[in-house]
Amino acid sequence: MNLLKIMLCVCGLGLVAASCSQESPSNEEPFKYTADEFADLQILKYRIPGWESLTLQQKAYIYHLSEAGKCGRDILFNQNFKYNLGIRKLLERIIKGYQGDKECEQWQQLLVYAKRVFFSNGIHHHYAEDKIIPGCTMEYFKGVMDEMKMENTVYQYIPIIFDPELYPQRKYTGTGKDIIEASAVNFYGEGITKDEVNSFYAAMEDPNDTTPLAYGINSRLVKKDGKLVEEVYRQGGRYSNSITAITLHLEKAAQFAENDAQKDYIAKLIEYYRTGSLEAWDEYNIAWVQENSGQVDFINGFIEDYNDPLGRKATWESSVNFKDTEASRRTQLISDNAQWFEDNSPIRDEFKKKEVKGVTAKVINVACIGGDCFPATPIGINLPNSNWIRKEYGSKSVTIANITDAYNRAAEESPRSITNEFSWSDTEKELIKKYGNLTGNLHTDLHECLGHGSGQLLPGVSPTALGEYNSTLEEARADLFGLYYIADKKLVELGILPDEEAYKSEYINFIMNGLFTQFVRIELGKTNTEAHMQDRKLIAEWCYENGLKEKTGAGKDVIEKVVKEGKTYFVINDYQALRGLFGKLLAEVQRIKSEGDYKAGKELVEKYAVHIDPALHKEVKERYASLELKPYKGFINPTIGPVLDKKGSIADYKITYNDDFLAQMLEYGEKYSFESSMLR
Repeated sequence: MNLLKIMLCVCGLGLVAASCSQESPSNEEPFKYTADEFADLQILKYRIPGWESLTLQQKAYIYHLSEAGKCGRDILFNQNFKYNLGIRKLLERIIKGYQGDKECEQWQQLLVYAKRVFFSNGIHHHYAEDKIIPGCTMEYFKGVMDEMKMENTVYQYIPIIFDPELYPQRKYTGTGKDIIEASAVNFYGEGITKDEVNSFYAAMEDPNDTTPLAYGINSRLVKKDGKLVEEVYRQGGRYSNSITAITLHLEKAAQFAENDAQKDYIAKLIEYYRTGSLEAWDEYNIAWVQENSGQVDFINGFIEDYNDPLGRKATWESSVNFKDTEASRRTQLISDNAQWFEDNSPIRDEFKKKEVKGVTAKVINVACIGGDCFPATPIGINLPNSNWIRKEYGSKSVTIANITDAYNRAAEESPRSITNEFSWSDTEKELIKKYGNLTGNLHTDLHECLGHGSGQLLPGVSPTALGEYNSTLEEARADLFGLYYIADKKLVELGILPDEEAYKSEYINFIMNGLFTQFVRIELGKTNTEAHMQDRKLIAEWCYENGLKEKTGAGKDVIEKVVKEGKTYFVINDYQALRGLFGKLLAEVQRIKSEGDYKAGKELVEKYAVHIDPALHKEVKERYASLELKPYKGFINPTIGPVLDKKGSIADYKITYNDDFLAQMLEYGEKYSFESSMLR
């Protein structure tokens, strides 16, 4: 399985340009993108440009797909931790029902805690994995419950919420404990070890199978009567209530599909939800990836395995979108030349695909995000994850324009600049100002459209051979592909980049982010655990270290660490030499992937991706704090609602842009909750 979702690192120096103009008309108030700020989070709104140009049928299709995309919220909460649903519903009751003093600081801290839990889809930080501890006291929290005369059973959640020693990490990535037993995620039952899981699935897998199933992707593994069995996510199985609600909306959506191919793959997806069959999941993905004529598209299912310590179990997610035709011309150029990029890749010939099939790419605007895409969401997606389906039928890649536009617009609302604080020189600042949005967007395109789809496994190599290191190494492989090719003259020849200087802005952004700025997201003393952050650190650290051995013509390091007036900067002295380092590392990571070299993959990740220099960590936290910016961003969904004519028929669908994050979370808790808080 490939892990094919790239998250925007907001701490980076460059953001991605959107293709669409979303300014409010002159007779309206300017659209404010920032809706709320609390803790380390900034909540944004996103616009849906092009909505009025859609037909009524397309709007109805998007509406029902969006409703389906909201119905799996309970699933994700429960997957992240077995007590999440109960705690979330407790917080909802308190916020809606408490009649006491709501002006005091303790209440305000309780509200902040609740919003953090809603944002993270559970009580563990959505990125750092550590348990979130409330800012209010345990005595105050319990007092609120006492005042509301709550039943005794809900008091079980108090120590789970407040005790830092209980379930401290959603996903444990250390080496001192069994990574399954030490993780709070709810993919495995009590008393199951890493070795037991690996043995269970190894017995299912045939190394000679050229069309392997994604064993375990849609199930929870538990022990019953001493034997391991799977609780499959399906109608009549685990999460049956939520899945039934999802399928009902999918059935309604199919009535408004743009073509028969869309109706066909929706039917296959519903069959998968009804049966839990992995064969049905593959049939759906094959049909989905081949449909490219419609303007509207979506993802819905158990897709990405970032949250599983072993990189096997997938979380539920949804994204509904439609194509930005004008902006997609760039991605079409890239996908049209996919074979050239594959043939000229700096990897060994036996690891290259002889024939790149079905690579399609487009720029989209999302209309609704759900599950593990909400409130924090990717800016690019490449699916399906099955290696053999990608090889035989191709893949779909998207860059999400209106999300990146919202990031950019929100940054413009802030008076302080990350670029000015962390850039070494005026030359760097000018490069970023002139090219940063374009090259950031292009790197995402290359990462998604080509990077994840490049290369191939050698015969007999299992897609899960890299185990817990697969996520980091796959994201590093895609990032390296984009970094290597963004400096290629081919992109200038294709008219995608304006000149041969533009790529430097992305190199500046990536190195500074990977070595330094992204760690504002991590508490002092903690290690780097999230796959995308590990990928960036691995690449930047490896290139920095190896660049010390490859002096430039002027006798300088390829990447030089400079300290001026107590502030650290990382300066690229030779951009082409750095490109060469990206190519060398890409060749090695591809070898590790293609051969399933677990030992070498582990050594790369453990050496370069995990441990943070404490002095640099302290410095970047202090410098970033002075900017008064939030390191994490997420979104409120717009509301899509039907408009009735005088006869009571639906005449249109209207977009309402919400600006109250807490209100939306409470609304979703009422309208889209289908599972019991006692589900374990």
